[in-house]
Amino acid sequence: MSNVTTSILSGRLQLLLKRFGEHGWLWSLRVALIAAMHLVAVYLLASVEYGPFAMTLALLTWALLNFLSLIALRRPGVSAALSLALVAVLIALSQFKYGITQLTLTFLDFLIIDRDTVSFLHSIFPQLKTQSFVLAAIAVPAMWLIWRADPFRIRRAVSAVGAVACIALIAGLSIIYPEQPWEPFQGVNHISNLARSGVVSVSHLTSTGWIEADPPNMIGSARAAPPETECVPGAKRPNIVMVLDESSFDISAAPGIKVPENYHDFFKSADGRQRTFVAESAGGPTWYTEFNVLTGLSARSFGKLKFYVTRIAAGKISRGLPQALQRCGYRTFSLYPTYGDFLSARSFQTSAGIDKFIDMAEMGVSEDMQPDRFYFDQALHLIARERKANQPMFVLVYLTANHFPWTTSYRPDLTPAGWTAPGNTAEVDEYIRRQAMTASDYASFVERLKTDHPNEPFLLVRFGDHQPAISQKLLEPKLPQAKLADRIMNHDPRYYKTYYAIDALNYKPDMSSALETLDAVYLPLAVQEAAGVPLDSTFIEQKKIMLRCRGLFYSCREGTEAKRFNRLLIDAGFVKNL
Repeated sequence: MSNVTTSILSGRLQLLLKRFGEHGWLWSLRVALIAAMHLVAVYLLASVEYGPFAMTLALLTWALLNFLSLIALRRPGVSAALSLALVAVLIALSQFKYGITQLTLTFLDFLIIDRDTVSFLHSIFPQLKTQSFVLAAIAVPAMWLIWRADPFRIRRAVSAVGAVACIALIAGLSIIYPEQPWEPFQGVNHISNLARSGVVSVSHLTSTGWIEADPPNMIGSARAAPPETECVPGAKRPNIVMVLDESSFDISAAPGIKVPENYHDFFKSADGRQRTFVAESAGGPTWYTEFNVLTGLSARSFGKLKFYVTRIAAGKISRGLPQALQRCGYRTFSLYPTYGDFLSARSFQTSAGIDKFIDMAEMGVSEDMQPDRFYFDQALHLIARERKANQPMFVLVYLTANHFPWTTSYRPDLTPAGWTAPGNTAEVDEYIRRQAMTASDYASFVERLKTDHPNEPFLLVRFGDHQPAISQKLLEPKLPQAKLADRIMNHDPRYYKTYYAIDALNYKPDMSSALETLDAVYLPLAVQEAAGVPLDSTFIEQKKIMLRCRGLFYSCREGTEAKRFNRLLIDAGFVKNL
């Protein structure tokens, strides 16, 4: 048998040598072209990957892509070309995403890709479809030529072994050196971060699912909710305007910061008290807070997948503030400051109970950073247009003027009269100046409500969605970066506290649930009680948690309260398919 095998191998070798002799220059050229594609890929990876670990992980990912292509096609030239094109596209997409969200591409971007994602890209780049067709017209013939010119074949069994080895090494390295929360925000290591996020996502989904919850049928946790409390027919309730105040908090919490006289007045409620709002985002994703205040649930319950909470939750949660208000006759509106397809915001909010979702395109603007007075004016026009005598309104208003960066002066022409810089760094003074602009615009908005609707009751609720990014270098200026990162990872309240305030016109709100310090998830509860809306069974249960945990939710008893509550909602049918 061995002689036969030797004879066959010898024959094949002679045939290869004969062919090489006849077309040696052509074979050399083909080998050189394949090697060149691999070298270009290595160069491309080296340009975006930093450090030996990231480069090793990126090269393993590159090898995995080649092996997977070889399993299907067996041609190393075509596999190298396809893998090179894919890596180039992934890096371009990751850089594009980072430019918009300050976060690089992750595995979940592909796991939960939907129509909104494509629509969002087309809304920002209307020429994208044409460019895609042009690239396809070039790529298809080029790939056909490479296919025709590629004489080599690799056994599928060999490629499969190579793919399994790469997967094992990527998984092992990702487990030994897990991705840190801040790494995707650095704008580098696009391919290695993508590979590690795949390991993290698969591990999280297989062990926990999309949302953390107690196991089913646990005694004392898995029970159906009792019937909802009915609203009293014909009761006069206030219109509610809820204002998401971008990146706003009391910056005097940082040592040595000088603030103008009466600076703190803006953060006080109608009763003269200043209250603390604890967000789940530190200088970053507004949509965590958006999720909190609309559903009354914690983004942290989604673990490492929380960055995509609005996309994941769209159409799957039928409990929250808008639904509760609808049950009592409210019409619900949202004035969203960017394109509605961003992170499935439109799908999420409409499924959460928003009747009319109005994004920046419908507001007639092409840039999402508008002065705060623009959004207040939009709210005034909406109230005038949609107000009905026997049907109160709920309007969620987003402000954007205090968005980063604060290294340049935004709309200096709108600086309030008499304002002078307190004397901090230019960046801090610019931040405080924009807060003064917000306070001035809000005061004008309230006066317009008084003038336009002198007898209408209004409940006005304001809150900071998260601290500005600059707070991380101001609150503890001498803290080493590693300790700062540890504080943020472990949700040190100092880096998550903003403010919330409740005002009213022609109405006296019930402030019984407006605690001095309130986790973001409880704001829907406080709003309902302030408006005199009876709580349904889920909010009654959540109020018990709020009182028991003194305003904390996810961090109360190391997450056990949140997990138990999530299980209750799942069993009652308010949370589905998560």
